[in-house]
Amino acid sequence: MGRNTRKRRTPLATKAIAASAALALGGGGLIWANFYASAHESDNQSWGGNQTKAATAQVATLSCPDVGQKLTNVPAQARTEVAGELANLDRQITDAYQRLATTRDAQARDASFVQNSILQPLQDRRKVILDRIKLEITRVGGTAPASLDTLATCTAQNANQTTAGGQQQNGGQQQGGQQQNGGQQQGGQQQNGGQQQGQNGQQGQNGQQGNIGGQAGNGPVAADFVDITKVQANVKAKPRAGRNASTGTFTTRCGVNANKNHNTDNVIVAPGVANGAHHLHDYVGNQKVNAFSSNQTFLQAATSCQNQNDLSSYYWPVVRVQDGTQDFDQNADGGGKEGNVGRILTPVQAQIKYVGSPRSKVAAMPQFLRIITGDAKTTTNGLANANAHWSCTGFENKVQLTTQYPICPQGSKVVRSFAFQSCWDGQNVDSANHRTHVAFADANGNCQNGFKAIPQLTMRLVYDIKPPTVQNGQVKNAYAVDGFPEQLHKAATDHDDFISVTKNGLANKIANCVNRGQNCS
Repeated sequence: MGRNTRKRRTPLATKAIAASAALALGGGGLIWANFYASAHESDNQSWGGNQTKAATAQVATLSCPDVGQKLTNVPAQARTEVAGELANLDRQITDAYQRLATTRDAQARDASFVQNSILQPLQDRRKVILDRIKLEITRVGGTAPASLDTLATCTAQNANQTTAGGQQQNGGQQQGGQQQNGGQQQGGQQQNGGQQQGQNGQQGQNGQQGNIGGQAGNGPVAADFVDITKVQANVKAKPRAGRNASTGTFTTRCGVNANKNHNTDNVIVAPGVANGAHHLHDYVGNQKVNAFSSNQTFLQAATSCQNQNDLSSYYWPVVRVQDGTQDFDQNADGGGKEGNVGRILTPVQAQIKYVGSPRSKVAAMPQFLRIITGDAKTTTNGLANANAHWSCTGFENKVQLTTQYPICPQGSKVVRSFAFQSCWDGQNVDSANHRTHVAFADANGNCQNGFKAIPQLTMRLVYDIKPPTVQNGQVKNAYAVDGFPEQLHKAATDHDDFISVTKNGLANKIANCVNRGQNCS
């Protein structure tokens, strides 16, 4: 990076030294300690009256194996119990991260504090839950993965490892990738596009790295943003339509959640568990979706969609602007108590559209089909299942970002879009890890491994956001998607959820419209 690496010793800077006053969120929220560790002076960076360089070994977050993604063959009779135990694992990580965030002073004094006081107790607690999961699976005649015991150990990640999703910064667009491992998203890491900020601990000078950035001390940081006008074009051409292509579209208008239907549950991943998502969702479509909803509940609910036959649930994490303001949940679980802070933004537009396949006709979606696209845990999982698309109006056909948020020029709005998996195994409306029953088409638009094409759900959310500013390694008026606290609000953690619920033959009408090449609504 052409950085001057010459350093001078200072009498007091051989150990981590500075801790700022803790920031209390709204009086009752979690206390997030601002901590800035320094080992040496740098030539031109200063904070608190001393010239300092951010310590590259600063522990930013915790990385734990995603147990749920390894459980691909859980018997149906055990899935509810296993889902509850997976939610317990998430809760343990959240608690451990909160301890990490509030013990910075102790960490500065004791190099073994994180390992002995946070990671080891967390590992012991995870082993108990993993044993319960094995018991639930074997109790109904299933076989637990032999590798389950190895998933207890978590590690600490420093600030460098978490930069822009933990991998290269780019403007990579997810093109559906190859259908591998039951349809997990591959690719999406192509192109350059992004700015190589944040290396060697530079992304957070003047205290930003010390508290891992952000209004709550858990992101985002300056490296998580890029001026979209400086990003190289990276959008690839769509596969050419074949003679059997289904070229129609079906648009359903369900509003922008102006009625503020929110909760921090996730009925797909954590049924029966309050605050199972640990972050806040916007809901449009079906109006009775929470952790305790059932298929029967969905059928009896009202809908925000103009087409009253569309009872489907479309839900996504909220976006917040971190401009010093708070919202109604500043003292609540899933909100300020878990590092999701700032003013909640309602989209100014929300377009929901079903499109066809470039290679074949599509089959109607089955009732109660569940699909999750993207990965809420890419900061620790990597980008294998990432499916985030961030852009700006006027740039969508040129640039799509996966690991950074765009800074849009004046007059342009932030665009957040999703393209769901469009291949279905023809049998299951869900799977143990919520991925293997659906898949992305390959690079040519074909479904593989006996999967069949279904209408592809696409969503486009537009936000009117004052552009953040980045100066001296700090970002002001940042915006970010809600997420698990240890994921540091990275752009790549964006994801979207869908439950297909229709009546009066709407699913068949959508498929027929798309297959006939019509544009319907």
